[in-house]
Amino acid sequence: MGAVSAAGDCCYEILKTIRNDLFGIQSYNYFSPELKDLPVGKAWVTDSELLGFPGLEGKPVSRTILMALCALREAIYAGKVDEQKYSKDDPLKVVLVNATTVGGMDLTEREFTQLREGEGNAECMCSHDCGATTQAIADYLGVFSDYTTVSTACSSAANALLVGAELLKSHQADIVIAGGTEALTKFHICGFNSLMILDHEPCRPFDKNRAGLNLGEGAAYVVMEREETVKEVNDDIGEFGKVSIIAYLTGYGNACDAFHQTATSDNGEGPFLAMTEALRMAGLKPQQIDYVNAHGTGTLNNDLSESAALRRVFGEDMPAVSSTKGYTGHATSAAGAIEAVITLQALKYDFFPINRGWIVQDEGLIRPMMDDYAVEPLEHVMCNSFGFGGNDTSLIFSKHPVKTTAATHEVPQFEVRELARVVISGTEELPSVSEFVRPMEARRMSRLMKAAVLSSMRALREAGVDSPDAIITATAYGSVELSERLLNQLADNEPLKPTWFMQSTHNTIAGELAIRTHCHGYNITYTQGSQSLDWALRDARRILCQGSCKTVLVECHDETTPLFRQLMERAGRECQQEDVKSIAIILSCGE
Repeated sequence: MGAVSAAGDCCYEILKTIRNDLFGIQSYNYFSPELKDLPVGKAWVTDSELLGFPGLEGKPVSRTILMALCALREAIYAGKVDEQKYSKDDPLKVVLVNATTVGGMDLTEREFTQLREGEGNAECMCSHDCGATTQAIADYLGVFSDYTTVSTACSSAANALLVGAELLKSHQADIVIAGGTEALTKFHICGFNSLMILDHEPCRPFDKNRAGLNLGEGAAYVVMEREETVKEVNDDIGEFGKVSIIAYLTGYGNACDAFHQTATSDNGEGPFLAMTEALRMAGLKPQQIDYVNAHGTGTLNNDLSESAALRRVFGEDMPAVSSTKGYTGHATSAAGAIEAVITLQALKYDFFPINRGWIVQDEGLIRPMMDDYAVEPLEHVMCNSFGFGGNDTSLIFSKHPVKTTAATHEVPQFEVRELARVVISGTEELPSVSEFVRPMEARRMSRLMKAAVLSSMRALREAGVDSPDAIITATAYGSVELSERLLNQLADNEPLKPTWFMQSTHNTIAGELAIRTHCHGYNITYTQGSQSLDWALRDARRILCQGSCKTVLVECHDETTPLFRQLMERAGRECQQEDVKSIAIILSCGE
């Protein structure tokens, strides 16, 4: 493992902070005057310290990349990845599955006022988008055979671990390093402020007087391998430098709440489905879980909904539950990985991270853990991450392998068939979205959202599918038009428009389509430049061939603006020339 966060700049410092109940949230004055002294979880390590990486001196490098390099350096060293990769005649295939949503926005927003005037340093566009961020990280470290980026808002990093596990199980990788990285940006914090869900005091997850979340930043990664690979490598490299196993990822589940873009349903349907699927995969009963690291943001909605879901899953056998965001802040796309590291430390050292900030019991919520002493050794622990668009993921880590009756990957290989394909290029057809959307809804939609809804709903209609079993989305750049509008508002010191901010996240489209089609199944968004659709199709074929679903909506949506095309050209990067391009594909298998 490797990590950097407001709780510490390495795994050991984070462990020390939590065991000693030290304060990780602090006031920060970089942002707008109205947000002065807003509490955030800013990582300890400074940009100047991070720029100590050889070859980066004097170059514009985003903090998102720098924190990733810091955490990955620790993980690669601790996991002996370099030694493992070359322990055989044919080097092992090492894949990076990274998660981020802001990408290089910290550099872009700093330069934007000049960039929009045709001035400034357009080199920031080389790492502006999420996929370019991951590519820059992978290229610098030089250990990776392949890489991809997952962007599902606050569940991104947890989904990165899920994707990594599937790559290992299908033998598409020998070693996966999975996790996420996210820097605090003015774009990010002003956007969340527009949603009115920031607490101007240190956050209080599950407390009766909770008033919102504190944003955070950081990066964390775990080195994942098949157990047989570890045994083979240890036989080859000898006693010195043997690879040790920290824990087993025995279960994971992803589901979509299909309720609202930023709020979760009152009964927590998505979280409930994610947790029950993780338990099913692990072959565990709810009462076998010793500890749950809750998503626990401190917002009124999340804590109420998550409590309802936890009660549905565990009933009277509620395990120890706590949120650790009082130490780290909510690091959004990196949160799932940072909290996975904390959960793994709890499992390894047999303790309960306490729920910092909790004082007053709310009878409508679960009672979080406030004593870190574990009477019995921990055996199975759960880590929850829930994101915008209703994207919900649960991970289960165990000290030892489990015997499970759940379906394995040894399943018949079904023929995958394409039932429909719809392509929209340009904006001329967008008014036809009225076939599926009421006029008032359409007025609030970005042009990319209109293209996505129009192409996807037409494809589903053509295929005769009312509700797909899964939705897998691809995008190279996300919502360029709305991001540009928001950057203009920031540059002009105007408050951000919340509907624009909500639709600017990469997985908003997948969430919107899940709501429209009542799809509670697997839901993920890939963003890796020109490779985005390839990754989405690969994932769709995997779940179809496993027999875990019968129909999948695969979609790829991208847009550009004149300014975006100009900046990409100045940075020496290619991009599509169409204002909007949207592809929707319905895949099916089985009988």
